[in-house]
Amino acid sequence: MKKVKAFIERGIDGTYGVYVDLNDNTLNYGIHGDGATVHKAIEDFQASYLEMKELYAEENKKFVEAEFEFIYDTASFLQYYTNYFSLAGLSRLTGIHQGQLSHYVTGKRNPSKQTIEKIDNSIHSFAEKLGQTQFV
Repeated sequence: MKKVKAFIERGIDGTYGVYVDLNDNTLNYGIHGDGATVHKAIEDFQASYLEMKELYAEENKKFVEAEFEFIYDTASFLQYYTNYFSLAGLSRLTGIHQGQLSHYVTGKRNPSKQTIEKIDNSIHSFAEKLGQTQFV
């Protein structure tokens, strides 16, 4: 099974889209999903994958099976994970002011490349520490 990146982005209308890069020749088809939330967009994307698989089977075409790795734009990541972490907590974790993070979530502002890297590094460092946690 091929591992393929699926990109999650928030549109200017506030909805979310999930898509595969059509310039990546790993798959012999293109799929996308849309939704009012990240979760709904991923569900729609996965439904599109299954529908494409069925279509290829009906047409007796070779279908490339795939496992998807979801890649978030910053706004989509923050919107999705603020269901689990508060902006105040993310602010403490990243060192970025809560108000600034809020602007990224709402789409009022876009983070610079340096800020994206800071968020990315902070989240991965936290996840690594969390992964080493053991309970007794």
